[in-house]
Amino acid sequence: MRKTRDYDAELKALGDKAKALKSRKVQQLGELVTATGADALDLDVLAGALLHVVAEAQVEGNREAWRSDGAGFFQRRGRKAGRSAATDSGGTGEAGAGGSQN
Repeated sequence: MRKTRDYDAELKALGDKAKALKSRKVQQLGELVTATGADALDLDVLAGALLHVVAEAQVEGNREAWRSDGAGFFQRRGRKAGRSAATDSGGTGEAGAGGSQN
């Protein structure tokens, strides 16, 4: 005999998972703003810049350029994290081998 499914529990679990994902997304956005130095901008300036970017996002060439710049930013950030971890460990390189997994 088949076990009955508890749809209410499954829906609650999915809702909890969606809330956790949204919370993580907001946290990562805040970390990104801080990492890029955009937290030094006034809120109005940052919002205006984002609105202009969204308006210009219709042009595919711009989007690809932004994507490559973003990938470069994260690659530079990862190498810096690896270098500082290797330096902190006395230069053995073991801590730097893990690098950043972001």
